[in-house]
Amino acid sequence: MIPLGFATAIVPELLLSEVLRLAADIGYDCVEVMCWPVSKAERRYAGVTHIDVNHLDADKRREINELTSETGVRLSALGYYPNCLSADRDEAQRSVEHLKKVMQAAAELEVNCVNSFIGRDFSLSVDDNWPRLLDTWGPLVELADQLNLRIGIENCPMLFSADEWPGGKNIATTPAIWRRLFHDLPSPNLGLNYDPSHMVWQQMDYLKPIRDFIDRISHAHAKDVRLDRFRLDEVGILAHPLEYHTPKLPGLGDINWGQFFSTLLDAGYRGAVCVEVEDRAYEGSLATREASLRQSYRYLKNFIP
Repeated sequence: MIPLGFATAIVPELLLSEVLRLAADIGYDCVEVMCWPVSKAERRYAGVTHIDVNHLDADKRREINELTSETGVRLSALGYYPNCLSADRDEAQRSVEHLKKVMQAAAELEVNCVNSFIGRDFSLSVDDNWPRLLDTWGPLVELADQLNLRIGIENCPMLFSADEWPGGKNIATTPAIWRRLFHDLPSPNLGLNYDPSHMVWQQMDYLKPIRDFIDRISHAHAKDVRLDRFRLDEVGILAHPLEYHTPKLPGLGDINWGQFFSTLLDAGYRGAVCVEVEDRAYEGSLATREASLRQSYRYLKNFIP
């Protein structure tokens, strides 16, 4: 029905072969593989490279295909989440060029989805970002069309810390913006990597977008979030979100996962749902992070045939 997987960013020290064997051992059907450029990460969960698309020759592609065949774990998507609209134009251009390489790699590996962010100049309004958004993403969407590849834009605002204030570093955060985006870039290959947790801290219905945008959801993340209502009453919604909101494993936060999966199934979604671990309570060691993946699998399998 719905393949269950996890995003590989949580196990950066493992080789792809080890990631796939871990997934198979737990029972996962797939993984979303991180494909950042090989470099030092500038933020948590970034900079993870399980497939280096800059060195993906025929031998490496054959090795990856053999690993997926051996383990029975497929690649649900390639993931790369930079800021293609950064105010730093050099950073933005590097991000765009690497994203193109990730898209080409996905096509060569016969993976039909690449997940990313739209990006944003966080100092500018949505309207002031828009012309550059279209100039940047128009050619990327054309490339996706040429490659017959879906782009899943995660709806994370990237608005958690002082250096991302006030606008955040990803513009595609709300249904109103998605409608505008899909109107101006109408290709069906541009869609969402839908994460319900990002709607919760915005005080929004996280089920309604599934019904309204089911044709645009190409991939989904399973990450929970716990809102501290006492702290929220103290600091208000204009505070940095991390002051009152905490990412958690599925089942440990405020999302009703039974409702989430039943809504997906009723809407006809049959794409992958990948656990995204960002729960600091489990980050102390590789062993505890692996345990988080096992716990998440046991919990979410209650809702998937």
